[in-house]
Amino acid sequence: MTTVYSATASPARSSMMGGLLRLIRVWGDALATYWVRREAIKTLRQLDDRTLRDIGISRCQIEPAVAGDLDMELVRIR
Repeated sequence: MTTVYSATASPARSSMMGGLLRLIRVWGDALATYWVRREAIKTLRQLDDRTLRDIGISRCQIEPAVAGDLDMELVRIR
């Protein structure tokens, strides 16, 4: 008596589908993060220099500040 399992290809297919869904989620998260950062940069660029100075950044530091790359210890207080 021979037994044939048809479910042997199923784990590979579900694994591939899971990988594809993870890839789509990662891309979606990256795209959402990009949009949020661009919107924050746009909003900060609309502020005047005095308001930016009150926040503690200058106009040339907007993008690094939004990205989190700005080291506040190195920023000179004016």
